[in-house]
Amino acid sequence: MVQYDFSFVRQVLPQLLGYVPLTLAVCGVTALLGSLFGGFLAYGEMAGGPVLARLARGYIFVIRCTPPIVLLFLVFYGLPQLLRWWLGIATDGWSRGTFTVIALTLLFAAPVAEVFKTAYRAVPPGQKEAALTVGLTPLQAFCRILLPQACRIGAPNFANSLLNLLKDAALAYTIGLLDLMGGANLLISRNLGNHSLETYTATALIYWGLALVLAIVLQLYEKSWPSASSKNRKLLAKSAPFKANNKNQEKQVKT
Repeated sequence: MVQYDFSFVRQVLPQLLGYVPLTLAVCGVTALLGSLFGGFLAYGEMAGGPVLARLARGYIFVIRCTPPIVLLFLVFYGLPQLLRWWLGIATDGWSRGTFTVIALTLLFAAPVAEVFKTAYRAVPPGQKEAALTVGLTPLQAFCRILLPQACRIGAPNFANSLLNLLKDAALAYTIGLLDLMGGANLLISRNLGNHSLETYTATALIYWGLALVLAIVLQLYEKSWPSASSKNRKLLAKSAPFKANNKNQEKQVKT
């Protein structure tokens, strides 16, 4: 019977921490690119034409129904063939991290688009109407009134998407990426398969720690946003004298 050696967990933890920066880099770049792509998909669904809206909905449906590891393999093995055949681009010098970021970006954009769309639609329509009444342009109303409220509403769901991204990124070891999970398997191979349970325990502890830090940061970020009533009260209150002036002008015109 194999005995569990907890001291080996403490011994292997410093070695595994050396692979954390690559894991965070992959997740960070993916979160940035995926959020931009997801924002475009959400815009296509809500404000785009019928063709763009159908394409966005179709893409989101297909990606959400595709297992992450299948998408990763399609990108890693199929994308080089497609680029070479279609555009004549050779991908021999591309790193495994590049393919991982591409696959995870395509995967991350689909749920994030739904988060953005739901958060935007959850903002009361009267907020935009009041901002336009004050005299703000549609862009100013979106950036100063709608966007902060949508960010606060969508923060919990966005945090869940980031946690799912952190877990999905662990699949990159299947294509040879030496991230946290890939480093754990490399250490197990060096130990000839010994202490595999202890190594995976240390890996799980690091993932739990990363998830805990991410959850705390996002929770603090969510609390840092003031409520809509406190932040927009002064700005939206300007609509009262503006409306009063309009009424006075209308009365003068009638007389």
